[in-house]
Amino acid sequence: MNLKELNYSELNYFCDEKSFKFVTTQEVTPSREIIGQGKTAKSLEFGLNIEAKGYNIYLSGSTGTGKTSYVREFLKKKAKRKPVPKDWCYVYNFENPNQPLAISLPAGVGKVFLNDMEDLIKTISIEIPKAFDNNDYENEKNRILQEFQDKRSVLVEKLNVAAEKQGFKVKTTPNGIYFLPIVNGEAISEEEFNDLEDIEKNKIMAKSGKIQLKTMDTIRKIKELEKKAETEVKDWENQTALFAVGVHINEVMDKYKEYPKIINYLYDVQKDILDNLDKFEEEEIPDEAQMFLQGMFKKETESPTKKYKVNLFVDNSKTKGAPIVVDFNPTFFNLVGKSEYENEFGALSTDYTMIKPGLLHTANGGYLILQVKDILTNPMSWEALKRALRTEEIQIENMKDQMTAVPVSGLKPEPIPLNIKVILVGTPDIYHLLFDADDDFSKLFKVKVEFEEEIDNTDANRKKLAAFISSFCEKDKALPFSPSGVASIVQYSSALADSQDKLCTRFNDLLQILTESVAWAIEDKSEVVEEKHVKQAMVEKRNRVNNYDKRMQEMILDNTIMVDTSGEAVGQINGLSVIDLGDCTFGKPARITANTFIGKSGIVNIEREADMSGTSHTKGVLIISAYIGEKYAQNLPLALTASLCFEQLYSGVDGDSASSTEIYAILSSLSGVPIKQGIAVTGSVNQKGEIQPIGGASDKIDGFFQVCKARKLTGEQGVIIPYQNIKNLHLRDEIIEAVKEGKFHIWAVKTIDEGIEILTGVKAGKKKKDGTYPEGTINCLAYNKLKDYAMTVVNFGKEENTIKY
Repeated sequence: MNLKELNYSELNYFCDEKSFKFVTTQEVTPSREIIGQGKTAKSLEFGLNIEAKGYNIYLSGSTGTGKTSYVREFLKKKAKRKPVPKDWCYVYNFENPNQPLAISLPAGVGKVFLNDMEDLIKTISIEIPKAFDNNDYENEKNRILQEFQDKRSVLVEKLNVAAEKQGFKVKTTPNGIYFLPIVNGEAISEEEFNDLEDIEKNKIMAKSGKIQLKTMDTIRKIKELEKKAETEVKDWENQTALFAVGVHINEVMDKYKEYPKIINYLYDVQKDILDNLDKFEEEEIPDEAQMFLQGMFKKETESPTKKYKVNLFVDNSKTKGAPIVVDFNPTFFNLVGKSEYENEFGALSTDYTMIKPGLLHTANGGYLILQVKDILTNPMSWEALKRALRTEEIQIENMKDQMTAVPVSGLKPEPIPLNIKVILVGTPDIYHLLFDADDDFSKLFKVKVEFEEEIDNTDANRKKLAAFISSFCEKDKALPFSPSGVASIVQYSSALADSQDKLCTRFNDLLQILTESVAWAIEDKSEVVEEKHVKQAMVEKRNRVNNYDKRMQEMILDNTIMVDTSGEAVGQINGLSVIDLGDCTFGKPARITANTFIGKSGIVNIEREADMSGTSHTKGVLIISAYIGEKYAQNLPLALTASLCFEQLYSGVDGDSASSTEIYAILSSLSGVPIKQGIAVTGSVNQKGEIQPIGGASDKIDGFFQVCKARKLTGEQGVIIPYQNIKNLHLRDEIIEAVKEGKFHIWAVKTIDEGIEILTGVKAGKKKKDGTYPEGTINCLAYNKLKDYAMTVVNFGKEENTIKY
C-alpha cells in the first residue's frame, strides 16, 4: 500500500516575497478597499435598489471582518447619486398646543424659513409697540372712548331727569347706579329714610318701581354702547397692528406660497398676534432687586413671540446626496428622538422647541447602519425600529407610555413620514435566531447579504493585500513593510482562513498583527517591518494568552496526564483534540483505550454511559459499530463487546474527529498487535472506513509536537491526519524544520487500512473473495478473534452438565 508521508513543503503556504516588485510598501498605492466581496456587492446592490416596503438589509458575517466599514464605503458611492432629503421643522400648533405641527421643506429651505421667522419676530416685537405709541392711534382711541362717554352721559342725564320727576336723585358709581329719595328738596340717606313714617316710606317705594324699569333700560343701552366702543377699539387696535406688521407677514406668506401648511400656520400666527396685542406692550425694566426676586420665586414671563419660533428639527442644508448614519448606541431616545425638559424649581416643563431628532430622523431619506447586537440590547429600541418600519413613519414617543397602562401627559408631535434603508450588521447566528423567533423580522428585513470571510489566494488578491498594508501604514503613519514582511502577513492571512488556497478577510485580526509587527520593528530600531518582526508579533501574541496551554503541557510531561510518546501498547492510542479559549486555541493529546471481549453489547461508549458524550461523538461511536459489522460480520454473528474510553477526561467530549482513532484502538485490541505510541491520530470516519476531514489540524499537530519535543524527538514520532486536511496545514517553522530533518513525520491517509499500517507496521490486509483476509494481517487477526468469540458463544453451554452424588 502506497502510504502518503507529507513533504515539509506541504506543511504550510509559503508566499514568495520575490513576487512583490517593490522595496517597501511606500511604493505601493494605498487602498482600503475590502477585497473579494463581489457577491456581497451584488446582493447589496439588489437590496438597495428595491424601494418596496420591507426590503431592508441584514449584512451577515463573522465579527472582525470589516462589514461596517465595507457597507459604509459602498453606500458612499450610491448616496452621491441620491437626492438630498427634505428639511423638517416643528412649529406651534395653535389649535392643539400638545401636538406640534411638522413641516417639510426642500433641503436648505428649512434654515431660511427659520431665519425668516426670526426676522419676523424681531420686526413684530419692534413695530407693534411702536404702532401703539403715536398720536394717531391715541387720538382715534380717545375719540371712540369719548364718544362712548358722551352717549353714556346723555343716557344718564335722561335717567336723572326721569328720576327727579319721581322724587329721586341718581347717583352713579363704578359699582352701578343708585337712587336717593328726595324729601323736602333734599336727597336723604338710608338712615334718614329709615326714620320716615311708614306711610311716607310706602309712597317712596311705590315710585321706585317705575324708575327701576327705566334704570334697567338705561343700563342695557349703556352696556350696548360699551360693547360697541370695545369692539371699535379692538378693531382699531387690530387695524393698527395689521398696518404695522401685516405687510411683513404677507411678505413671508408670498415667499412660501407654494407651501399651504406654512400659509395656514402664518394665518394662525397673525390671528394669535391680534388676540394677544396686550402682551406686546413694552414692559418696564425691573431693578436689580426685582430681577433677583423674580429669578428666585417665579419663572420669567414668557415672551409672546416664543410660539412663533421655528424648531429646525432636521437640517440637510449641508448634506450632499443621501445621508449615511452609523451608530453604535441606538437607545430608544437616540433612535426615535425625544422631548427635552427644563427643571424649574422641581417642576419639569417642555415645549415644541425642545424636541430633538433621533437616528431615524437624521437618516431619513438615506441609510441607517446599526449593529444588531447593539439594538437588541435595547429591547424598546428594537420594537420602536420595527414599528417605524412597519408604519413608515417616525413617532416621537414618551418611553413611559410604552411601560405604563395610563399614558403620561406630554407632547405628541405630528409623525414624520419615513423613507429609509436600514442595514443591520450582525452574525449568522443572530440572523437565524431572529428569523425563527421574531415574526416581524422576515417581513421587515427581506434581504440577507452574506459577507465573504475568505477569498481565493491569487496573485491579484495578494497584491490587493499589499495595497491594504500600504494604506494602514499611511493612515497610522507606521513603518513601511518590506516584501518579506508583506509575505509573512499573507501567510498569516492564509492561516486565519485555515486553508492554503484562501486568504482571510477578518481585517480586524490583520490590523492587530500589523500594529504589533510595527511595534516590534520599532523595538528592534528597524526602519522597515521585516519577516522576523511579523513572526515575533505572532509568537508574542500567542505567548500572552497561552498559560493554560503551558499548564496542560506541564501536566503531561510530569505524567499527571498520562500520554506516552514512545514504545508500543495494545488497545491504546493517542487521540488529538482542540481546546478553544476564545483568544487562544491549542491542541492537546489524549489517551484513548479500547478493551474487547465476548459479549452482545457491541461498542460501549463509556463517556456516553457517564453522560459525558455529546451527540456528534455518540454518532461517531455508532458509525464504528457499523464499520466493524460491515467489515467482519458478513458470515458470522458479531459477539463483541468493546469499551472505549477517553482516559482522564472529566469535562465531557464531543465531535467525531476521534472516530478513526477509536477504530484503530479496537483493531489493536482485537488483533493483539500493539500501536506505536509515538504516533497520534485525528480524523473522522464513515461506515465504509473512509477517512473524513476534521477541524483544527494544525493546532492538533502542534500540541502533540510540543510534547514530543519536550521529551526529545526520536525520529519515530508523528501525526496521522485525513488527506483532505493537507490544504489546511499552516504549521510553525520548528515543526517544518523537524519534518525536513526527519525528526517528525506527518502522514495523510484516506482509509482505516492505511492508518492501521502506519500505526502498527503490519499490513492491513485486503479482503479475499471468500471473505477472509491474508494471514498475519491486521484484518485477518481481528477477523479470527471475532470468529473465536462467535464460536465460543455458539458452543458455550452445549455440553451436558451432570451432578454426581
